[in-house]
Amino acid sequence: MLVIGVVALVGVAVLSFLIWKRSLHPGRTAAVEALRLLATVLAVLLLWKPEWRTVIHPESSPQVMVLTDASGSMDTVDAEVAGGEVISRREWVDQVATESLVEKLSANGANEVQRRAICVPDEDVPLSGTDLTAPISDLLEEESNLRAVVLFSDGDHNLGQPPVVAAQRLLQRGIPLFAVPVGSEQRLPDLDLIAVNAPTYGIVGENVQIPFTIRSSLDREVRTTVRIHDATGRLRSKEVTLQPGVENYDSILWRIEDEGTTTLTMEFPMADGERVRANNRREFNLTGRPESIKVLVIETLPRWEYRYLRNALSRDPGVELSCLLFHPSLGMGKGPDYIEQFPSQPEELAAYDVVMIGDVGTGQLTPDQCAMIAGLVENQASGVVFLPGDQGNQLSLLGTALGELMPVIPDANQPQGIVDPTPSPLELTSEGRSSLLTLLADTEETNPEVWNSLPGFTWHAAVTRAKGGTQVLAVHANRRSQFGPTPIIVTSSAGSGKVLYMGIDSAWRWRRGVEDKYHYRFWGQVARWMSYQRNMAPGQRIRLYYTPERPEPGDGVTFHANAFDANGAPLQDGEVVLEAVAPDGSSTSISLEESDAAWGSYSGRVRITQPGQWKISARIVGDDGSSVETKLLAQGVELEKVGQPARPEVLEEMARITRGRVIRPANLGALADEIRALPAPRPIEHRLPLWSNWTVVTILVLVLGAFWTGRKLNGTF
Repeated sequence: MLVIGVVALVGVAVLSFLIWKRSLHPGRTAAVEALRLLATVLAVLLLWKPEWRTVIHPESSPQVMVLTDASGSMDTVDAEVAGGEVISRREWVDQVATESLVEKLSANGANEVQRRAICVPDEDVPLSGTDLTAPISDLLEEESNLRAVVLFSDGDHNLGQPPVVAAQRLLQRGIPLFAVPVGSEQRLPDLDLIAVNAPTYGIVGENVQIPFTIRSSLDREVRTTVRIHDATGRLRSKEVTLQPGVENYDSILWRIEDEGTTTLTMEFPMADGERVRANNRREFNLTGRPESIKVLVIETLPRWEYRYLRNALSRDPGVELSCLLFHPSLGMGKGPDYIEQFPSQPEELAAYDVVMIGDVGTGQLTPDQCAMIAGLVENQASGVVFLPGDQGNQLSLLGTALGELMPVIPDANQPQGIVDPTPSPLELTSEGRSSLLTLLADTEETNPEVWNSLPGFTWHAAVTRAKGGTQVLAVHANRRSQFGPTPIIVTSSAGSGKVLYMGIDSAWRWRRGVEDKYHYRFWGQVARWMSYQRNMAPGQRIRLYYTPERPEPGDGVTFHANAFDANGAPLQDGEVVLEAVAPDGSSTSISLEESDAAWGSYSGRVRITQPGQWKISARIVGDDGSSVETKLLAQGVELEKVGQPARPEVLEEMARITRGRVIRPANLGALADEIRALPAPRPIEHRLPLWSNWTVVTILVLVLGAFWTGRKLNGTF
């Protein structure tokens, strides 16, 4: 590049001289060619990448900065001192990083020593955590005469850039980092209630299942009692066994007695040897609502299963029932709770939360009607229940839109199903034992006994296997195929809605000896489970639901809305706006995207940035009477966790990059001598790249402009 630049300068200089010699106006031409030569010189210099170099020489003694981590994780009690006493990491640092250490580092004026606390929790910041990079980067901006940095920390970091970024910046300045790790590398003996995944709402008078997760870092199995209670003192408890060293998943039942939002507390007592009490307790909100579930049952022959199912749902005070009976010889069923034809318009079908399809096929439902039911499930979060019968009509649905929703693959060679000579029992799977759908007893502990006491069944639908992505809750106890036990009760998701397959028609026999106790409970739970999401935030003209229900700060929440016009038909060519108001009063407004015009389905996504209660509202643009409001509780995330093991490997990596080293507590006495032996800090050198500076480029452009203008003027007079 140097040779090319010199050749270019010489060549331009020669050409400019020749042009000047031949010119009729040597004075003006000399000025123009001088501009040409100046522009060439500037261009060549820029190609050589010149820099403006400034050197700042220190005028004071070298500085040593002692940084002490003050984050929340430093409250962990696992730092051992002389005599075997165990204190918190913060207390250990206060005992070690004393004035005596500062005096040793600054003895005889060798260094100017300062001590600074970093990562101090800020009560005004919802997600206060540990950022080891920012304090070191700020330090490098402020100080110009650093000799070394001493860092007392447990190595935990959860915000900002990786600490190695700060280490690389120290390396560029030639400043070594001496890291003093604090705390134990082994997890503190503790039981931690990590999460409580309660539903958003429940039905008054019904039980809700509240899953929870407890992590045990104890070295033994622990039996404890998990309790849940409200402000009035009402209490439910459950005995759980926690396995050592793993996350334990379980759930507890809570019965909702009143309407409105209630604050509940889940907690368990401290176990022997446990060191932290604060993480054994969590609070959460649960809302109780009255229910009104609309169910449509479609059937052909009024078999026993249909008759008892109809009775169970019609007597349920929370269910509004409609039946559509295609009797092969008597025609359409008539009477209370009956409708005489399938809903002809999407807005009529959209009123139903759950559709139960019995032994029905394409002889009763047209492909278009099947597509309407599938659209209702996928776009409006309704549920569909498949109840096959011994006529085998449901096999004809496989070629329709409903066939894609069916969670099992039926055996086409046995359309009438399989009849066993003796009754066979149902066997719950591991998913079924923990599902609210199959909870027939008052407590989870006695639920297996109830299922073992239920009468068996003699007929079941022939099924090859369950489809991938489904959840099998119960299987045939005596029949298997090459894919395993024959699935009987299977659930799955379809778009926004849910699907349930019930492969027997003998649930009505569960009444034996107990009347309607278990039969009514099962079908009531099915109706409520399948309509849960659809009724999260129902309004007159907009229905709103979202996932996840209990987001954490940083999560994105997907909102779905079903909007209707003034006549009750799904909204078409309209705009739905959603507004999310954060706990601090700031708001976010988005326009939901239309996903299916036929069903008035809209969706959008909002990022949750703060813990606490968010106010969510949705409305149809241009229609003041169409709005729905709800509240979303974002669970606070504790970035700073007490009881977690220290991370000395983070500090070791930082020290290695900066060419410093890790100082163990026993070697702190030699730290001062090692730092005094370091060379004096290098002068700070600032380099300004002129070749990419906008000022220099602007001058070049101006010179070229002047040259072009002068050349034109020189040729005109």
